[in-house]
Amino acid sequence: MGDEQQVPQTPAVPQTCADRLSTSNEEQIEKMKKDGVLTEEQVASCLSNLGHSATGLQHVYQFLSIPGRHLSNISILSNYVYLQKLEIPHNNIKDLSCVSHMPYLIILDASHNEISDFFGFQPPKNLKEVNLSHNRMVLMKDLSAYCSLSKLKLDYNSFSQIRGLGRCTGLTHLSLAHNKLSHISGLNNLPLKELCLRGNQITKIENMETLRSLHVVDLSFNKIQSLSGLQDLILLGSVNLERNLISDIKEASHLHSLYLLRELNLLKNPVQDQPDCRLALIFLLQHLSGLDQQKVTAEEKVSSVNRYDPPLEVVAARDHMTHMVYQLMQPQVLYDSTLPSLDSPYPMLVLTGPQACGKRELAHKLCLDFTDFFSYGACHTTRDPYFGEENGSDYHFVTEEVFQNMIHMGQFIQTMQYGGHWYGLSREAVEAVAREGLACCVHMELEGVFSLKNSYFEPRYVLLIPTDQERYCLRLRRRALYTQPQVEAALGRVHLYARVSREHPGFFDDVIRCDDPAEAYTSLKQVVRQYLGLHQAGGDHKQSSSSTPDTSTELSREEVPAKERSRPPSSPAEAGLPSSPGPAPEPSEAGVCRTYLSKVQAQLTPLKTPAELSSLQRRQQLVREALKGRSPEAYTQLFKRSAQTAPSLLTSQSQDPARSPSRIPPQNQPEDSSDESRASSALSIPSSTGASSKTAGPAGGSELGSEPHVEPLDTTSLEHTLETLQDQVETSHTPDAPRPASGLLSPAVTPSSGRPGSNARPVLPPIPPGRKSPSPSPTTLPDLGPRP
Repeated sequence: MGDEQQVPQTPAVPQTCADRLSTSNEEQIEKMKKDGVLTEEQVASCLSNLGHSATGLQHVYQFLSIPGRHLSNISILSNYVYLQKLEIPHNNIKDLSCVSHMPYLIILDASHNEISDFFGFQPPKNLKEVNLSHNRMVLMKDLSAYCSLSKLKLDYNSFSQIRGLGRCTGLTHLSLAHNKLSHISGLNNLPLKELCLRGNQITKIENMETLRSLHVVDLSFNKIQSLSGLQDLILLGSVNLERNLISDIKEASHLHSLYLLRELNLLKNPVQDQPDCRLALIFLLQHLSGLDQQKVTAEEKVSSVNRYDPPLEVVAARDHMTHMVYQLMQPQVLYDSTLPSLDSPYPMLVLTGPQACGKRELAHKLCLDFTDFFSYGACHTTRDPYFGEENGSDYHFVTEEVFQNMIHMGQFIQTMQYGGHWYGLSREAVEAVAREGLACCVHMELEGVFSLKNSYFEPRYVLLIPTDQERYCLRLRRRALYTQPQVEAALGRVHLYARVSREHPGFFDDVIRCDDPAEAYTSLKQVVRQYLGLHQAGGDHKQSSSSTPDTSTELSREEVPAKERSRPPSSPAEAGLPSSPGPAPEPSEAGVCRTYLSKVQAQLTPLKTPAELSSLQRRQQLVREALKGRSPEAYTQLFKRSAQTAPSLLTSQSQDPARSPSRIPPQNQPEDSSDESRASSALSIPSSTGASSKTAGPAGGSELGSEPHVEPLDTTSLEHTLETLQDQVETSHTPDAPRPASGLLSPAVTPSSGRPGSNARPVLPPIPPGRKSPSPSPTTLPDLGPRP
């Protein structure tokens, strides 16, 4: 055996004390980490925001954030006295006593831990924001010592009662979502701006009326059935009530007075199952900008108003369209009495005003005093008659079914709903008055006035309005027909009438106070006399006209051309003679009947510029030449339909040289003849013929009977020329020639040619023989005309 080679062995180096200490520290640190103990190395790596200490003598780190480290012991933080913000969420911490050594702490976030002791530390005097959500706390303690606390978040704990916050005078944000609260309490007089009680077991909104500064409320995922309790929170801007038990849309009325409310969430409530829920909520809360997490558009707001409480204009437009459609569905009938013409509409007088203002009584009395001019038109209604009312005299009382059938048959001119009942003015009611040759006097509410203004009728509207509230209330109560809510509603209607009159100047032709019935009727009678051109005393007509200048007469002389003022009376009616059998009128009465038109025409006739008058004269001349066959062929073609009646009329007129169209009427006729020559209707619009009968142009042109050079007429004016001359041809007279007595047509006579509504047919039938009033021609009946 040989010698074995031996490997030398390295001698072992002895381990120093420092090495042993380092190894033990590392092992200890690892063990501490495993046990959830916070170490200095972890703290050092998580510190931030270097700044001055509270004393200003040294630099310190102010923020510490250690989330999700599975920490359970953070006692080492007792040495970090200068911390201002501490964030330790998502750990296993149970003890926060170290916070007692942080007097400068402002923000504390210890959410998602295992803390069971509510505020288990001495209060830092500057602590403002605390988040202790997702912990295991059950009972709230008194927080009076935390006077600087402004934001407290305690979500996902097990609190069953709110307490201990009474002296937190700086608390503005409080969140107790997903706890076990069954009622709201302990929040009296807190300056809260945001309150979140989401996901509890609350059944009623209560004890919140003192939270006057509240802006945002989250009560979602509870069991609330009513919104009552929020109506006093005037600064409220957002309400979240998702997944509750609200089932009635009317509950939104509790929020109607919250004018700053902009966001409302009612998703997944039973109320969402109702039809048009969104539009109804938008209508009740017009100031919303967001509903159910969706933006509220302007179109939705307009649609909601038009659906549930449309303006009077919209209601009237719908009412008018409804009646027009139903009328077109029925066999068409032309009503001779009320059919509108170019000269003047059918005369009507409408008295309107709030409930129980006396308009019905005044209408009856007016028709009794002016029997020669007016007759009462009874409306239809579905309400029961009051004591003393007669069917057919005051109203036509019908059932709801009959009223609806009349609507579907197109029998109404206008309808409206008031006080849960239907009211409507039928066409037959107006026709019955018109067939007697009288103007119709009716009364209606404001909604009916808006509807009637959409029709072709152009009445005079007189507003009767009470100005003494106490007197008006006493009148309502004396009738013993209205409850207290109805009385209050009637008072509100007075303000509605006043607002419409104030915001729509000219909407009513006259406004009369009706506090005293006698004074109201005196004023109404005076207004009607002015409409009709009557004087207060018929026998003093000449005296009053000579002593006091009449403004309307002066206006009429300025506006009516000189030829029209000076031409002689062209018909028995204009001359004051009766046109039908019957006793002759008294001279004073006949004079009154002949003069009231000129005054009203002076008020209604708009002033024309010299250029307009010249153009109108030129077109009149050209069309008259066309009717005589002396103008271009285009004008002859326009009036080819009426040409068959023109030659005979012109021939008959030319037989009398004094009445020849080419002859100039004497210039020295008395000016009073203008009152007689224009008495075609009581309050009608002056015809285009009378307004255009001046013969001399602005440059001193020739008379109407001459033959001037024919200027080509632009085709754009042909339609206007046709409308101007048709009434002249169809009324069987030329513009300059006076109207013969044979031109008076009886209702049974139908002209050989013409169109419905033209002057070939009378605007109103003649007054039947035997009346006490003068027997005028068909065109000398009262016409209230359009508003000035």
